[in-house]
Formats: sequence, structure tokens, C-alpha cells
Amino acid sequence: MAPPRRKMTFNTADLLNQRSRGILDTGTLHRFCLKILRNITLPENRRFIKVWSKTSKTAIMYESGRIYCDNYQNCYSCVHDQPQNLYKFPKKSKQQKIEDALLCQSPLGKTLSSPSEHKPCLLALTADNWLCRISAETGKELQRIYLSPKYKYRYLAWNVSQETFYIKSVQNKETPMSRQAGISQNAVMHMAIFRVFPLQIVGILEINKKGFGRGVTDVVLSQGVLAVSYSNKSVKLYSLEHIVQRCLTEELTLGQQSPLLGHRTVGDVPFGIPVNIHITEPPPLLFEAFSHNGIQIGGFPWHCIYTPPHKKHRGTHYICSLKDSTLAKNGIQNMNCCSLESDVIFFHPAGSGRVIHIGPNTINVLKIISELNSPLPSEVLEDYSLTTHRSNLRPRVTVTSSGRAVRSRFQQLDDDPTQETFRLLEYEDELDLLAIAVTNGEGEEGRAHVQLHDNQTGRLQRKIDLDEPWDETYPHELFFDRDTIVHIEQKGSQFCCHVYKLRTITK
Repeated sequence: MAPPRRKMTFNTADLLNQRSRGILDTGTLHRFCLKILRNITLPENRRFIKVWSKTSKTAIMYESGRIYCDNYQNCYSCVHDQPQNLYKFPKKSKQQKIEDALLCQSPLGKTLSSPSEHKPCLLALTADNWLCRISAETGKELQRIYLSPKYKYRYLAWNVSQETFYIKSVQNKETPMSRQAGISQNAVMHMAIFRVFPLQIVGILEINKKGFGRGVTDVVLSQGVLAVSYSNKSVKLYSLEHIVQRCLTEELTLGQQSPLLGHRTVGDVPFGIPVNIHITEPPPLLFEAFSHNGIQIGGFPWHCIYTPPHKKHRGTHYICSLKDSTLAKNGIQNMNCCSLESDVIFFHPAGSGRVIHIGPNTINVLKIISELNSPLPSEVLEDYSLTTHRSNLRPRVTVTSSGRAVRSRFQQLDDDPTQETFRLLEYEDELDLLAIAVTNGEGEEGRAHVQLHDNQTGRLQRKIDLDEPWDETYPHELFFDRDTIVHIEQKGSQFCCHVYKLRTITK
């Protein structure tokens, strides 16, 4: 019998040498690069040490190695041993305040006309309706576009990440005087849609009652799907591509003249960008569901997750095929948890088609099994499950010294502060790790640690203790970015940011 094959082991230097010689195929190269990063991050002689903290009266944001404070006026880089200030804007008026922003990364494999477009930038929406393209490295303003003198734009979000984004206006609400006079406004809100690299306008879409009916409360755009929410808890999905093809009246170019503006320049003061996508009749409906908190779309092929709006269905999530609304086998997910905070379910951010369901003491990673063009419904199976360690649960019935049984009137909550509880989950794509914030309920002050789990198997890799106390009555955010962990918390009217960096511990 042949001797067993010995498992080959490589240290980081060996892996880097093989990579530089180009002897690895794409799949092997990815696995080896992942192994290199993990070999740096996970050894016991390397620990995450708290290196920096900052408080602010306004919200603190983190994205791609940058911390933004004071309404994006202050920017810090986290690539160094300690966060360092990249730039600070001079104090601005309320009209110039940045309402919302997106970080736009540099494109790969695409030649652009301007060198500045190859570098990361911040797309910032100001209170006075300007869209500004700002260098993410220096804070220098690269481009300004005036949106509209009529519509108040407030929200900025990606449609397809790093490809197209949209800016949404506030909702037009009928005044009591117009209602008494019988005057009804047709337009509900407006949505400006842009492409990036280079920055180009797709169009201004008017959300009106003729096209979408009455009772519209919100509109979002994601992956080319326009999701319209209504006051009766209905959510309807439409194809943006179909709407643009059928309802676009004229293509617009920033900086060029347009007949819709009387041959004035698009994106200049005082006219901004005109509405060029007019909907006069309802577009074809892709999907409709009644949901408590909207619809999520993902999976292969497309599936959706929604929660029925009735109270008896709170905490019950339905996973259905988007093609024909067929409920998947085992597609009803319910943790039956008794907690102050509701459980959370969403498609895996890695785009793997899996589903993550987070409860106070359980995290289920689910996979959807489905075949294209098959008449059989898809099936939801558990990939793996994570649970907290709980050993001191209070019994519902206790027995006194006299032998009398006393039943507790209240059941202990699953997210009781005295119990170990899952709080937040973050996915690190370059390490393929799940970072999970867990409160342990020890001592008078709440304490927390971060658990790093292998994304494919759920196996625990290591634990990282957080120095600052964790008060679960306030909102928290957690970010894990290779050698950096960022914890942002709100304490009353103040926001606090704590940064941990990976360090080698010498004995």
C-alpha cells in the first residue's frame, strides 16, 4: 500500500515567493493570498490593541480605512499605526453642510479622460442641493453639480456599488390648505440617477401618482430594481431598465446645453438638471408583497426575503423565489426568541447567495438550493449554526426551603444583559472572516468581545476583548478591516469612536 501523502505546509515567505514567480492559477492564488493574510492576523503573538479614541457631538462614519467626523468636515486615515488627519474643511454655513456622502473607489481596468477620476473620491450632497466630487486623499473639490432649485434632495445611496448611485429628494406632502382647496399634487418625490467613472447623469425620475398610485411612502433603488413602499405595507418592485427605456424623453450630458432647459447648461445654477424620465402610466409589475420592513433581494437565482406586516407574524421571515413568488421549502424562518431587540435576517454580504439569520443567542447561516428552469421549488438548508455560551439561566419554577413551588411571572429575555448575547456581525471579505460582537454580561458594566469565525465553516478562530464598556441601551457599529477594528457607539448626545490595531506582542 502506498504511504499516506504528507500534507504540505508553507510559511508566508514561501507563499509570497510562489506568487511572485507566477506559478499559481487564479483560484490557488486567491486561497494562498487569503492564507497569507490569515497567517498575519490570527497568530496568538499578535493582538488587537486600542490605539485611538475620539468623541464628537455629530455622527461618526467609517468606510474603507477612513473615519469621517463633524458632518464629513474632518477625515482621518486608519492605514497608519494610529489614525492620522488627512484633511479638515474650514467651517461652513448650514446651507453648505454635507447631508450625505458615498465613498467612490478608483476603477480597475478602465481608462478615463482625467487623472483625478482614477483616484478615490467622496461624492457629497450638500444642504443647498449641490453634488460635489471631493478627493478622498486631499479634500480638494474636483467637481460641482447643481441639482435643482425646486426639489430638496436629501439622501444618497448606491444602486450598483461603484457603478451607479441615486440621490433621493424629500417627499412632497400636501398642505392642509391645498387639501381643503381640492388641489392634489401628482409628484411624490424625485430621484436623480448617476453613473460613475466618469460621473454622468442617467436621468431625473419623477415618482408620481399616475405611475405608482396613491399612498407611496418611500422609494429605494437596488441592483436595478425600483422598490416602492406604500402606506398599506405593500412593496412593489419594478425594473429601472424598462422604465428608462420607455420613459426617457431626452439624454442629458453634464456641462452641455439641453432643450429641456431652453438650451441652458445641465448642472449649472440656477436651473440644475431637468426631469427627463416621465412616467404617465403604471410600469409592468415584477413582484409584490406585504411586508413589515421592506423586501430584500439576493441569491442564485433571485430570491427575496420579507416579513408579513401582521403582529402574529413578527419575527417570521419568508424566503420566496422572485420569479414566480413560490415559497421555498423550509422557507419560513422563525427563531421564536423573546427579546427586546428583534432578530435580523439578510443575504450574505459576500454575494454567495447564502442567508444570515441573527438572534440573541443563535446565528444561523443558511444556503438556498435551487436549479435553473426546474419546476421544483428551491430549498433552504442550514449551512452551520453558532450559539452563545449560557450556563446561568434562571428557571421559571423555583422551590423554596419549605418545598413550595414558586413560578416566575416573567420569562427571562433572550437578550438579557446578564447573558452572553450576539449584538453585531461584520464580514471581512479579504480575510473571509465573520467578526461578531458579543456581550458577556459580566460585572456591573457591560463588557464585550469580538469573535472571529471562518466564513465557510463557522469555526472560531480567535477572540478579541474590547477595552471600553458596552451599554446595550445605545446604538453601536462595528467594522473589521484587515488589521483594524473600529467600534462606534452613541452615548446620549455624544458619539465615540474606538480604533484597535494589530500589534505583535513580544514576551
